[in-house]
Amino acid sequence: MRILGISQLSLRRLNAVFSAGTIRGTSSSAAMRLVQFCHRGGEGSVRVGVEQAEGQGVIDLKAFDPSMPSTMREFLEMGQKGMDCAKRALSSGQHVVSRSDIRLLSPVTGPEKVVCVGMNYKDHCLEQNAPIPKEPIIFSKFPSTITGPYDDIILPEESQEVDWEVELAFVIGRKGKHVKEEEALSYVAGFTVANDVSARDWQMKRNGKQWLLGKTFDTFCPLGPALVTTEALKDVHNLGIRCLVNGAAVQDSSTSQLIFHTEKLVAWVSQFVTLCPGDVFLTGTPPGVGVFRNPPVFLKRGDVVECQIDEIGSIRNTVV
Repeated sequence: MRILGISQLSLRRLNAVFSAGTIRGTSSSAAMRLVQFCHRGGEGSVRVGVEQAEGQGVIDLKAFDPSMPSTMREFLEMGQKGMDCAKRALSSGQHVVSRSDIRLLSPVTGPEKVVCVGMNYKDHCLEQNAPIPKEPIIFSKFPSTITGPYDDIILPEESQEVDWEVELAFVIGRKGKHVKEEEALSYVAGFTVANDVSARDWQMKRNGKQWLLGKTFDTFCPLGPALVTTEALKDVHNLGIRCLVNGAAVQDSSTSQLIFHTEKLVAWVSQFVTLCPGDVFLTGTPPGVGVFRNPPVFLKRGDVVECQIDEIGSIRNTVV
């Protein structure tokens, strides 16, 4: 049967695309930059906010609507109701707090999962003379690694080989299992910048060369500065991505080098575990990490690491 010249198969495909929000403008979210923050002097009180235009203030969602929760994870669990409130708050221009009066926190704290992807940049594989993976290589960091976009990275006494890894990260916005690839973006709340700080001695030489311990020291996952919704980005898989150490560029690539894109990663991981609002995905790092330099270079106390992704922002962390 054909309706107005469109087959039933074509209609089903169109419905799937529209339900996934993959045609720009059809998604239920809007172009926004969501943040978690606390007022200076009130570090125990977490708030969710929406950034105004660059250089302007942040709208306090709970001040705008007292029914709004205080954490990003709870906000994302509200689904469309939360996003609609954030849109209204941004349009209102009310309850604006000055950036000088707040401290930005990680856009998400206390996620159920931090899912990481290894060997996911073509140019990073070439750097190691390693084959291109045929399936995503998945590992994890504990949620306790997460720290803010401008907080310190604590150099552990147990490691002498701590390295940098700038990464594109994304955050899950709604619960899903066995997600279809063509619908995967509708499960993503937005994107942010991450540094997958890594203790290479523990990752590559000790503990049976299992990666977890080398990846999961406290403060080894700076995130921020904001959770940028998909609609605010022209093409998340074609963005410049860089890392600077003490002002010198050590990584400089593009997310176009990603082997497995966001949609594939959501579909792949959701085969194994149920994805929940607030879950964080780190999508892999480009070439230029310290361990593969000749000779290798590792972070030391006093170093300043800045991770940048075009259209999303930058995070800047001092090693202490």
